[in-house]
Amino acid sequence: MFAPRSMPWPLVALFTAGYLASYLLPTTVGRLDGALPLSATQAGAIGSALLLSSASAGFTLAARVDRFGARATARLGLALAVLGYGSAALTDSVPAVVLGAVVGGFGSGTMTAVAASGIAAGRDPHRATTSGLLVVSALAGALYLTIPRLGPGHGLPLGAVALTALAVWPFTGRLPARTAPVAGSDGTRRPLPHRRAGLLLAATMPCWSLAQNALWGVSGRIGLGQAHLTEITVGAVFAVALGAGLLGVVGAGALGPRLGRALPIGLGTALIAGCIALSASATDLPSFALGEIAWNLCYPVVLSYVISLAAALDARGRWAVLVGSAASLGTAAGPLTGSLLSARAGFPAMGEVLAAVLLLAAVPMTAVALRTAPRRLRVVEISLRRAPVPDLAITDVAITDTAVKDTPVTVGGVTVRDLAAKGIPAVHIPLTDTPAATIPA
Repeated sequence: MFAPRSMPWPLVALFTAGYLASYLLPTTVGRLDGALPLSATQAGAIGSALLLSSASAGFTLAARVDRFGARATARLGLALAVLGYGSAALTDSVPAVVLGAVVGGFGSGTMTAVAASGIAAGRDPHRATTSGLLVVSALAGALYLTIPRLGPGHGLPLGAVALTALAVWPFTGRLPARTAPVAGSDGTRRPLPHRRAGLLLAATMPCWSLAQNALWGVSGRIGLGQAHLTEITVGAVFAVALGAGLLGVVGAGALGPRLGRALPIGLGTALIAGCIALSASATDLPSFALGEIAWNLCYPVVLSYVISLAAALDARGRWAVLVGSAASLGTAAGPLTGSLLSARAGFPAMGEVLAAVLLLAAVPMTAVALRTAPRRLRVVEISLRRAPVPDLAITDVAITDTAVKDTPVTVGGVTVRDLAAKGIPAVHIPLTDTPAATIPA
C-alpha cells in the first residue's frame, strides 16, 4: 500500500478525522447544554448517541473494509461526517441535531475502522498510531484555544469536525480501491487469531474507556461549576492538557516497544486512575489543571500501547477494529454515566468510582499484554538442500515459525530445512511475531 519506510499519512489523516469528535466531546456537550433547550443529562445523552453510532460502525465494518475497499469506505465515512456534523452545526432544532450527531458519529466510526485496519496491517503499527494521536491531539488543542474566542453556540465544535473531514478527503486518493485479504497458502481466509486474548481485551475496553470519557464528558462542568473558572480558562487548561498529551505521544513513539506493552498499560492505567480522582475533586485552578494535564499526559500513551496490542493480535486489523469499537461503546456511555454519577453523588464521588473501575480494568489488560508479549528475535539458519542460491530464481521467501520446529519449508520451489551444514550456501532469516517475514532475494 505504501513505501516500506514511509509514514502512511492517509491513514493518519483518517485516524485524526475519526477521533476528533471524541476529543472535542467536553466542549460539544457543554455547548449543547447551553445553546439548546436541553438539560445536562440530555446533552450528555446526545454525546453518547454520537459515540454509540461510531461504535456500531466499527462493529459493522470490522472484517469488511477489505471487501468494500479502503478508498470507497473512507470516502463514505467522510461524506457521512460532513453531512451529519455539518447539518447539526447549522440548525437549532433538537431532533435535527440528534440525527446529525448520529449520522456524523457513524461516519467517524467508519473512518476509524479504515484507519485501524490499514495501520494494523502496516509494518509499524505503534509508530503510525502515535503519529495519529499526535496529530489529533495537536488539532484538538488548537481548537480548544480557538473555539471559545469565536463566540457561543453548539455549531462551532461540530462544524470543526465536519471541516476536518472535508479537508481529509484529498488524502483518500492514495488509499487502495481494493485491499487484498490476508489468506493462507491455499487461498482460504484465516480465522481470528488469539481469540481468548482478543475477547478478553475487547470485553475490558468498554470499562476502561467508559471511566476515561465519563470524566472527560463532564470536565468542562467541573472547571466551570466546581472550580469556578471561566470558559476561556477551562479551554486554556484543556489546550495545555492536550499539549501535554502531545509530549506523552512523542515519548511513547520514542520508546516504542522497549518497555514492552504490559508496563505502560498496567502502570499507566493506575496513574490515570489517580489523575481522574484528583481532577474530579478539584475546587480551584491548580488542582483542576494538575489533574487534567497529568491525565492527558498519561492517557494517549496508554491508548497508543492498547491500540498497538490490538493490532498485534491480527495482521488484518480485525481485532484492532473490534477492540476500538468496544472502546467506543464505553466512550458512548461515558458522557451519560458521568452526568448521572455527578448529579446523584457529586463530582468527587464520581471520580472515586471511576478510579476504582480503572484499577479493576488494568488487571486483565495487563494480563493480555503479558500473554501476547513479542518474543525475542531468533535467527534461523536455512540451508538449501539441492542448489546454491545463485542457481535459483527466487522472487521472495516466506518463512514462518514452522522452520523452528524443523518442519520443511519451501524457498523458490526448493525444499529447505533448519540445518547448520557447513560449506553449503545459507540464508539467515530473522523470525518475528508477524505471520510471515518476506525476505527479498
